[in-house]
Amino acid sequence: MTLALDPAAQDLLFREARTANTFTDEPVTEEQVQAIYDLVKYGPTAFNQSPLRLTLLRSPESRERLLAHMAEGNVPKTRKAPLTAVLSYDLDFHERLPELFPHAPHIKDAFFAEESTRESAGALNAALQAGYFILGVRSAGLAVGPMTGFDHDGVDKEFFGDGRQRVLLVANIGKPGPDAFAPRSPRLSYDDVVTAL
Repeated sequence: MTLALDPAAQDLLFREARTANTFTDEPVTEEQVQAIYDLVKYGPTAFNQSPLRLTLLRSPESRERLLAHMAEGNVPKTRKAPLTAVLSYDLDFHERLPELFPHAPHIKDAFFAEESTRESAGALNAALQAGYFILGVRSAGLAVGPMTGFDHDGVDKEFFGDGRQRVLLVANIGKPGPDAFAPRSPRLSYDDVVTAL
């Protein structure tokens, strides 16, 4: 066997997993989200920077604030999902680097003095962490529907008024409901993607 992960786990995380568009009413608990985060926080990032921030929208009021900024096709499923998470990155992530990367405390000032550098590094590494989070949700036996169809500036102003966080994506999370999944779309083949030099 080429892969160490057993076939059932491979299916759960990759082959059978798809973006969910409907969900049951079963709630997603705080304990589930914490277990997911406590697993995926170990995914690698540059200099161990951890710019990803999760804003969990549980109340109807917080959900309505988001819906005003969602693309029309994303509104119904976001309104009905048991949990919606706004995944963003913290522009001030570098302030925590001395504790997260203690063997090189100079990294904070040497590499991240410029805000433009922090913004590009934060966006890239938070995107990595968002991918880990999606796999973590799947590993908990839940479905996830990540979306970028929304007014990014509007969501930033609505939830991050101080301008220190920027939204990456919005993810609906829960147990899949009826007709939750569209047919699997094609993927590029190994030969389309891989070049050996």
